[in-house]
Amino acid sequence: MRNHSVEPWFTQLRKFVAPEMVFGLGALEMAGRFAGNLRASRVLVVSDAALAGISWVERLLEVLAAAGVEAKPWLQVSANPKDGEAAAAAEFYLQEGCEGIVALGGGSPMDLAKAVGIITSNQAPVLSFAGVDNVEKPGPPLICLPTTAGTGAEVSQFAIITDTANRVKVAIVSKTVIPDVALLDPELTCTMGPELTAHTGLDALTHAVEAYVSNAHSPLTDMLALEAMGRIARWLPVAVQSASGPAPHLEARSEMLLASLQAGMAFSNAILGAVHAMAHSLGGYLDLPHGLCNALLLDHVILYNFSGAEARYRAIGRALGAHIPDDAPADEARELVVATVRQLKQTVGVTQSLATLGVTPESLDTLAGKAAQDPCMLTNPIPADVQDLRRIFAKAAGFE
Repeated sequence: MRNHSVEPWFTQLRKFVAPEMVFGLGALEMAGRFAGNLRASRVLVVSDAALAGISWVERLLEVLAAAGVEAKPWLQVSANPKDGEAAAAAEFYLQEGCEGIVALGGGSPMDLAKAVGIITSNQAPVLSFAGVDNVEKPGPPLICLPTTAGTGAEVSQFAIITDTANRVKVAIVSKTVIPDVALLDPELTCTMGPELTAHTGLDALTHAVEAYVSNAHSPLTDMLALEAMGRIARWLPVAVQSASGPAPHLEARSEMLLASLQAGMAFSNAILGAVHAMAHSLGGYLDLPHGLCNALLLDHVILYNFSGAEARYRAIGRALGAHIPDDAPADEARELVVATVRQLKQTVGVTQSLATLGVTPESLDTLAGKAAQDPCMLTNPIPADVQDLRRIFAKAAGFE
């Protein structure tokens, strides 16, 4: 068996997958053209009520209608899309005779849209496809338009759905859920407030960090991840600060959407690690925002993982702006990296602990047990068992 940790990168097989992408102001206006190109004359439009209230859904429906595409809106999407919601949306898709899906929103509408595609093409409950490469048949044509800069769902081979019975988020990882087209229009992200901007931006940062230290990283994903980190360090504070101002900061929004895209392509191909495994457990158990969960866990996982990817974490710290001398001892370098991440979190207003969000000492065993079973643990740079994950949860909650 090969030892991939010591072999040159070019001896290791790596694949890279991504959808067709259009980036820039006005990208939304191309939704009808791409639906037509994909032979989808009647589409399910998956979004949420909040976006309908600020006219983005209305504009998308107008664009589709102008191209002769009939739209069937589905706005019943919760912040953490659930298995029952996916089943209901899939039934509606079939009843209406849809031929494709257009998702407009953050990660929740896009993940629900992917789940609808899985169910309608494979004719089985969505949770039965949990894990890696378990989806046999590709879904119908899927076009995604992100309205947040963080999830990367518009380019990823991940779909995250909450298992309501077991109170855990389930990861479905399959090339079949990669959207056909991603339309990235920075203007769509300008309606985010400061808190959502911070949470989704730190989600993108976590994607980049975990992709860079993943056991499945490659030169392509490394390049994307490092550039995303630099963009986020520079532009996330600007985007958060301007989010409460009188006018959107289009440059900051564009840079953050590009960073999210880069991080999304990186993690889709390099996969993730313990932060996401723990965030899936935490978010499903307490129904918490995914980006916030990642943000509160990231620095604590870095402390645990550092010895398993020291050179890469040093590079991460430098990409985020830390001055880390080449001859700095490991302990010093680790603290500099963690301090830089914590400073960015504080700058954008993320100062909570897990305890303030409802984590109790009694819940630690459950959270750690579910995290240990998440497929994202397979590519964490060093192994972590249930007790290791329990200790990380405890530290992030302030119990240790």
